[in-house]
This record gives sequence, C-alpha cells and structure tokens, in this order.
Amino acid sequence: MARILRPALLAALAFMATQPTLAADLTARQVTEELYKASEDAPLDFSKRDLAGLDLAGLQFKKARLSEANLFGADLSGADLTEVDLSGAMLDRVVAIGARFDRAKLAGASLLRPTTTSSFETIRGEAPSFTGADLTRARLFGVFSGGSFAGARMAGATLAPHNDTGFIEMLWRSRLDSADMSAADLSGANLTHVSLRFANLKGTNLKGAVLKNADLSHADLTGADLTGADLSHADLDSARLSGVKGLDSATGIATVRNRDKAIN
Repeated sequence: MARILRPALLAALAFMATQPTLAADLTARQVTEELYKASEDAPLDFSKRDLAGLDLAGLQFKKARLSEANLFGADLSGADLTEVDLSGAMLDRVVAIGARFDRAKLAGASLLRPTTTSSFETIRGEAPSFTGADLTRARLFGVFSGGSFAGARMAGATLAPHNDTGFIEMLWRSRLDSADMSAADLSGANLTHVSLRFANLKGTNLKGAVLKNADLSHADLTGADLTGADLSHADLDSARLSGVKGLDSATGIATVRNRDKAIN
C-alpha cells in the first residue's frame, strides 16, 4: 500500500523537485554499504564530501566524520547521527524527521529550513533530537518544536531570521515551542523572534543572549541565567521566572510584553 504523504513533507519534496540535479560524490547505495561495514571503533571519514540530495534515511552513522560535508537536501529521516562529527557541515533543507543528533559535533554547522515533521502541526516523536550536541556558533532556522536540546552547547548560535526582520517567505521565525532546552548553554545566542512557547528552559544559560521579540509565553525559565540578556519586546505571558538570575541586569525590560503576567 502506498504511503500517504502529509502536506509538509509533500511541500518539501515539491521544493526539492524544482532544484537542479545534485551530483554527489557517492551514491546512497555506496554510503549505505560503507556504513554497514564500518564500526564505531573505526568510523568512516566523509569529511568535505558532497552527499547532497542523497536518501540516507534510517542509516546508522556509527560516529562517522562528516565535518564540512555537503548534505544539502539529503533525507536523514530516522537516521542515527549520535556523536557524529558534523562541524561546519551544510545541512540546509535536509529532511530530519525523527533524526538523532545526540552529542553530535555541529559547531559552525548550517541547518536552515529543514523538514522536521510530516505535517504542518507538531507530531510527538517526529522532531529531531540534539541532546548534548555541540552547536556552538551554528546557524539554525526552522521548526524544531518538541525537539530536545537538553544540555546542548549553543553559545553564539543564531536562530534568528537572516535579515533579523522576522519576515522570510512563509516561515518568519524559528519555532521551538515545547522544546526541551533545559541546562543548555545559549550564552550570546541570537534568539531574535524565536518562538519558545511552553519550552523547558530550566537552568538554561542565557547570559548575553539576544531575545528581542522572542515569544517566551508559558516557558519555564526556573533557575535560568539572564544576566546581560536583551529582552526587548519579548513576551513573558505566564512564563515561570522562579529563581531566575540576572534579570535585573537584562536590557529592554521596560519594553517586555506581559511582564505582569509572568509567574515569579
């Protein structure tokens, strides 16, 4: 029986169909065969290889090295990239439904507008996981709602729109609604316009983070550190602020929306 594709996935496939044919260094079969024979003790090195557009869904990458690799538009649905080295890699437009990037090295990587759900609505279990990953200075833009970034290192990362206006095509802000960001390091990160509704930000390091126009309504910021953060026009409706550090040193407090509705 043919699999029924949901609207969001259909839209992603339609976009990919309009793009020029990508000439990867290897075929999907070659990558699959090499990974099958590999082991975590002797991981494969695909650094700087062109793997754009390949169907790599469901593969176990066994701690492979993919630093600076081009994975533009690749299908990584259900793939296990745990502890894989993807530093500086190009992951724009990948299909990452159910992919695991736990403890992966993604410093300086680009992950723009990935497909992370098969529907226009968040579906539990489909969001990719970045638990404990190194996303230092990485660039992310898209929908990561319900995903895990618990304990991730995201210092200097940016999830803001390219031109910081918040209006890019149909998707105008990164969405991390209900995401687990607990104990993550987001110091100095650019979270302009990001939606963090109902997100778990317990104990998160937000020192010097830019949260201009961010939606933090119903987010749990218990024990988070907001020292020197920019909260200009951020929405704190029903946000939990118990034990928050450095709020008195944050800038833009006078412009914060629904400050009186926050739960202290």
